[in-house]
Amino acid sequence: MDAAAQPYDAIVLGAGAAGMMCALTAGQRGLRVLLIDHGDAPGRKILISGGGRCNFTNLHTAPDRYLSANPHFAKSALGRYSPQDFLALVERHGIAWHEKTLGQLFCDGSARQIVDLLMRECAEAGVTLLLGHPVAAIAQRDGLFHVTRNGIDQAARALVLATGGPAIPKLGATGFAYDVARQFGLSVVQPRPALVPFTLGAEDALFQSLSGVATEVEVHWQKTRFREAALFTHKGLSGPAMLQISSYWQHRTPIAVDFVPDAAPGWLVEHKQRQPRGAVRRVLASGLPARLAEALAERLGLDGELGTITDKRLRAAEAQLARWLFQPNGTEGFAKAEVTAGGIATRELSSRTMMANRVPGLYAIGECVDVTGWLGGYNFQWAWASGWAAGQALAEAHGAGSSPQTMT
Repeated sequence: MDAAAQPYDAIVLGAGAAGMMCALTAGQRGLRVLLIDHGDAPGRKILISGGGRCNFTNLHTAPDRYLSANPHFAKSALGRYSPQDFLALVERHGIAWHEKTLGQLFCDGSARQIVDLLMRECAEAGVTLLLGHPVAAIAQRDGLFHVTRNGIDQAARALVLATGGPAIPKLGATGFAYDVARQFGLSVVQPRPALVPFTLGAEDALFQSLSGVATEVEVHWQKTRFREAALFTHKGLSGPAMLQISSYWQHRTPIAVDFVPDAAPGWLVEHKQRQPRGAVRRVLASGLPARLAEALAERLGLDGELGTITDKRLRAAEAQLARWLFQPNGTEGFAKAEVTAGGIATRELSSRTMMANRVPGLYAIGECVDVTGWLGGYNFQWAWASGWAAGQALAEAHGAGSSPQTMT
């Protein structure tokens, strides 16, 4: 039989972060790997991430910073391939990096460096890359997975789903992985937009007029809270704090915003005692953007000098500023979501190998799985870790050894 016609050891669908990591890991361990993407270039989401500098991991990665129906599922992969492991790869390729805030690591230069790193590793590992044509059909027969694209059938002993979710459809993102999972009898947790801006209704029009204003807040939804910047938009609320809480938020429930997270109880009353002729909006403007301070004072209905306002009303204002309720009427959806929450159910997969429990040889990794990280490099680390775990498992399944140069 012609070598070119022989089945591959694995076909990986999706040349994003997880797919490339899986392909290069398996290839380095001697497997014959085919990497397929319907787009005309690999790593499209990587290129736009982190403002074009790719927030490629987070030093504070831990399982409790991921959402999943099974909060324990991510522990195995994250524990075996750490941020330090990927950082070692970045440094081996001579890519300069910096820590921004909260453990977030970025390239000093361009996100293109991360894509080039992955492509170079894939090429050196002998991975075959096919771009530019969608997969038309997938079938399993004769112990092999058959993938048809551009009228050509490719076969492999294993198939890896790494096509992500429907977030950012302008980059070609779809729910393709879910369709394939369902084809093989796997269940899917309802996908939803995550790390996504909120939209507000007419009752909050006052705040929509603040488009472009940003400030540090602490935002709460039930027992979950984040302290980061919030940004008012012409549609509603965005910024890191809002993107973070959006992954947890459920429709028709309020979120609470503390506009003065460092203020001590009684702070407005103390201002009144020190400066009875001061105005509430000026007091607020000492710690908040002027436009926001004015809007809050207007909504509180506290005009005039502090000395003319009762302590009871000031304490009520303190309480409202510390727990200002917003009732989002929705989000900006998958078009503006950074990632997708939900996906292929973790109960269907082995947490060690990422292989489907009931379909030997079928794997799912990265964003298409029901594991969603916080903002700030966590989702990339899940991509690296789950991709590495699947690549390692593919090699083990085929009796290949570990490659010392890739183990850290």
